[in-house]
Amino acid sequence: MKTESVHKPLVLFGCGKIAEVVLQVLKQAGDREVVAVCADREFLPGDRWQGLPTVAFEDLPAQFPPDRFDLFVALGYQQMNRLRADKCQAARALGYTLASVIDPVARLPADSVHGDNCFFMGPLHVHPCVSFGSNVFMWSGAIVGHHSSIGDNCWITSGANIAGVVDVGQDSFFAINSTVAHGVKVGARCFVGANALITRATEDDQVFVVESTKPQRLTSAQFFRMSRIGDL
Repeated sequence: MKTESVHKPLVLFGCGKIAEVVLQVLKQAGDREVVAVCADREFLPGDRWQGLPTVAFEDLPAQFPPDRFDLFVALGYQQMNRLRADKCQAARALGYTLASVIDPVARLPADSVHGDNCFFMGPLHVHPCVSFGSNVFMWSGAIVGHHSSIGDNCWITSGANIAGVVDVGQDSFFAINSTVAHGVKVGARCFVGANALITRATEDDQVFVVESTKPQRLTSAQFFRMSRIGDL
């Protein structure tokens, strides 16, 4: 399933914070030449962005044809990842090959497989015998255990923990420090919030959110004085 080309120059779709992070990882990797940035015409930031020329997606095939350039869609998880997925599909329909971006320090196992338009930001902890669908974004410090399967268009934030033999449906989102226990099946389009723990199979479209920690009545100065933490 590893479908990315390593030969054609690359155009990024997106000109926000996610695209900026992806661009820095690409520069660090040094194995793809990024030649331009595109977005829907109404969202173009000007003639240049991060030192690169910009082009409207509507004009992309004329200026950067798909037989000479690859594309990477660097958007966030808006609409439970559907916006990014829809732009990927639009690019494929125009004939573009969607590259995947792999941080040199991600260190994916040799037997891991993934589809197109995936982003892996290292360091990561991915066990052997793991498969990822297309358009999966996985951020530094996340864990995916052995024999797990991650569906298309998922977003795995830094510090998320997915144990072994887990099956994740498409379009799901895992926030920082969320945890899925061993052998659990997670439905499609699930939102698993920060610090949430999933120990049983979920249905599609479910939301799991943990309440924020309540603040103490003491001020930070009073707490330090009374707890004597500063004496350590």
